[in-house]
Amino acid sequence: MKRAIIVVFLLAVVGGGAWGGLVWYRDRGEAAPQYRTAEVKITDVVASIAATGTIVPEDTIDVGAQVNGQIASFGNGTDGKPVDYRSEVAEGALLAKIDDALYAADVATSEAQLAQARAQVQLGEANRQQAMARLTQSRQDWSRAEKLGISEALSQADYDAIKSAYDQAVAAVAVAEAQIGQAQAQVAIATASVSRARRNLAYCQITSPVSGVIIDKRVDVGQTVVASLNAPSLFLIAKDLRKMLVLVQVNEADIADVEPGKPVTFTVDGVPGRSFQGVVRKVRLNATMTQNVVTYTVEISTENADLKLLPYLTANVSFVTARREKVLTVPNAALRFTPSGATDEARPTGNRGVARAEGSKPERRESGGPKGKVWVLDANGQAKLVRVKTGLSDGSVTEVQSEELGEGTEVIVAQANATARPATGSTNPFAPQPFRR
Repeated sequence: MKRAIIVVFLLAVVGGGAWGGLVWYRDRGEAAPQYRTAEVKITDVVASIAATGTIVPEDTIDVGAQVNGQIASFGNGTDGKPVDYRSEVAEGALLAKIDDALYAADVATSEAQLAQARAQVQLGEANRQQAMARLTQSRQDWSRAEKLGISEALSQADYDAIKSAYDQAVAAVAVAEAQIGQAQAQVAIATASVSRARRNLAYCQITSPVSGVIIDKRVDVGQTVVASLNAPSLFLIAKDLRKMLVLVQVNEADIADVEPGKPVTFTVDGVPGRSFQGVVRKVRLNATMTQNVVTYTVEISTENADLKLLPYLTANVSFVTARREKVLTVPNAALRFTPSGATDEARPTGNRGVARAEGSKPERRESGGPKGKVWVLDANGQAKLVRVKTGLSDGSVTEVQSEELGEGTEVIVAQANATARPATGSTNPFAPQPFRR
């Protein structure tokens, strides 16, 4: 009898332990999920387009050479030293000199040819005077012959000879005048040759067309430059480094939001912790295509009074496309979140009102536009769906409108744990369970 009582007692203990274990595992699997939340805030929302560009001087002059030759020497900058990178030069200052020996010889040759042509003009003048004297004599002889006529005093042969001499004298004057005209034409040709030779000689002196700063020096002393179809570039001069441009390539999908006069902010790695301001000056129409991607070049003007911006720095540009001030905002993660186990009725159709992931292009939305949803915690700590109307987004937060939300309201952005409710009732309660924090 005692043995039977002991057996019944042991069976009761084992059964009670099994039931308690089952209840413990079941309760543990159905523990309330934990959520991470964030506050709804009133803040400014600025939608922008991110792009990269290159900083260049607003006005640059590419100084080239129009003659061939070897670089003989460099001129001096305003500091009295030979021109080099970052040298400041004045307008008309000598930048470089090309060896001019051959061009000086061309000038001497053309000047000699001009003197020869002028001598030919003088010779022609003398010949014309001589021809005029002969013409005068022949005209007098012919006048007397005409008065006498053919008679015993003047034979037919003499008469004809006087007439022929007169005609030849007239022709000689015409020839002399033609020679003078030819000599004068040679003078004009020689004068042009002298002018050309002197101009080529002057081109050996490379001077600065403007006052500015040498950005690039592309030749050295002893280097030979050859000017053929294209003039070789010797120096690149920035007219004023206090006015700079940022040239940005903007994708065709964003170019409609970029308009002249709109504000722009940008940063450069060379000046960390500082944001620079600019204004869109121009959108160039000559688009380029790279791997089937069409981009447009946008010019942004900016001031550089302290000369911190150097030419050809890379700029991280942000085009401000829209702005909302003092509006109710939620993190974009709250608009994307849906708790596990939510019914289909609670899930929004599509992805309307859900902001894009951080780092992608911000969406430009008007207030009262697309619908979205967020989840908040009710009085029992359960997730509650709240419908909202989404507005402007900057990629991290989005403007929302809802009567159920206010500043300081906690919205769910992520689920800290997952429920472990068995899928069916056939799971062994004594089977090993995964570790959960």
